[in-house]
Amino acid sequence: MTAIDPVIIMKQEVGKAAANLVQSNSVVGLGTGSTTAYAIEYLGARLQSGEISNIVGVPTSFQAQVLARKYGIPLTTLDVIAKMDIAIDGADEVDPQKNLIKGGGAAHTQEKIVDSLADIFVVVVDGNKLVDKLGSTFLLPVEVLPMAMTPVMRKLEALGGKPSLRMGVKKAGPVVTDQGNLVIDVKFDSIDDPADLERTINNMPGVLENGLFVGVADLILVGEIIDGKPVVREIR
Repeated sequence: MTAIDPVIIMKQEVGKAAANLVQSNSVVGLGTGSTTAYAIEYLGARLQSGEISNIVGVPTSFQAQVLARKYGIPLTTLDVIAKMDIAIDGADEVDPQKNLIKGGGAAHTQEKIVDSLADIFVVVVDGNKLVDKLGSTFLLPVEVLPMAMTPVMRKLEALGGKPSLRMGVKKAGPVVTDQGNLVIDVKFDSIDDPADLERTINNMPGVLENGLFVGVADLILVGEIIDGKPVVREIR
């Protein structure tokens, strides 16, 4: 019998811990990414078993929409709901102030809309995503209208960034978002003021949204492997 990768087990445990926070009669933001996928799976299992009831989800991407349907979670839209109780999503980096960089899956625009509307935003990550300063290990994604790509890249360079157009891995050409836009990944030597940088980039004409999530996260669930066993700890 093949042993299960402990990292996968850890992601499953973090996803399960997040799904267990959802209560009956809730509207749930459904995030994007490998760890969040387990949260959606376990949330569906709780719903189908009758452990909880009357749950509707708001997906942050086509991926989340497909997974929710697969696991039997009814979906709704922001046009219909009056409030959102909880959102569960991943992150590519988390700093000590619970600020995030997101967008590895090119879904950060819809994620920011949904996550910021929730009463409680729960972030699910593994310990490798914790950093002392944002931008340490991950490039900052910026979603941009195709016609504005070159002017925005020039402006990002003027800010001290090193921008590059994100290219597809298994396709020829650039990555295209669910909104039909492009993603510029930017390397900054140091992001000293995430809130100011978030505002500055979003004020550039042609930018739809960037991957800095400042002051949005309420609870971080961190999965770690300790003595060969998965452990989930909370950062509030």
